[in-house]
Amino acid sequence: MDRDQLLEQALGLGEEGNWQAAAELLRDHLEDFSEDAAVHCWLGVAEQELGMGGVAYERFKYALSFGTEDPYVLATAGNGIAYFDDPDAEQTLRTASMLGPDIPVTRLMYGAYLAREGFTEKGVEELAAARDLDPDDPQIAYELGVGWALAGNHDRSTDALADAVRLDPEDGWARIVFGLELLEADRFEEGAGELMSGARIREDDVDAQLVAALAAAAVGRDGVAYEMLERARIRASEPDLALLTAVEDRLDAGYEAAREMLEEDLAPDILRTRLRERP
Repeated sequence: MDRDQLLEQALGLGEEGNWQAAAELLRDHLEDFSEDAAVHCWLGVAEQELGMGGVAYERFKYALSFGTEDPYVLATAGNGIAYFDDPDAEQTLRTASMLGPDIPVTRLMYGAYLAREGFTEKGVEELAAARDLDPDDPQIAYELGVGWALAGNHDRSTDALADAVRLDPEDGWARIVFGLELLEADRFEEGAGELMSGARIREDDVDAQLVAALAAAAVGRDGVAYEMLERARIRASEPDLALLTAVEDRLDAGYEAAREMLEEDLAPDILRTRLRERP
């Protein structure tokens, strides 16, 4: 198996969600490609997906140590080390964008990094360039929405997030963030609908169930509200119990109390946290 065949097969396994098999395949051939940055980089991706963050970080750093000029490797590994606030991430991602200005993923990863580091104007510029290169990529649309949200422009954020949801209707995470941004843009009814839809997709997401419960109660859908509360209760762990009880108290108190908690407390906190999640 040559290098391109190996990477194609590993990527195919990853796209199927079988990251364990992808990692095993790459490890089995690692000796044959011990100085190939791309092989180490993609093994790092597989290990990161398997929850082996520390191992993946070292893998990304090792891939970069070869001095590669492959923009795909630079973008992927640069994004990987950004998870750990590595100071080399910015230069790595900037180099990827400069070496591959016509490759959507390089502009995507650099823009996403800049937006989360507070350089929102430049971040949005990079993300808009990525969208121009590939207007049908839902991840690019999502990250552009995040960039605009971090810049405080909720109208443009909701436009971009609407595209992300249209392009991938089954992405519950994007729907939750879209719903939360709609609340910020004073489009409460639409936001409540997206929060309920997102929570149904992300059944194991306790926070999503709780914001959806409050949203449902606030628009008069009490049956859905208590359904979402029970979904959250089934999946809640010890740290979730205090918040779950607080939400239940608000549901019992009526729609005004539910809306107040949603808009003033829970929704802004969850949105702030989710906007900081790196791609």
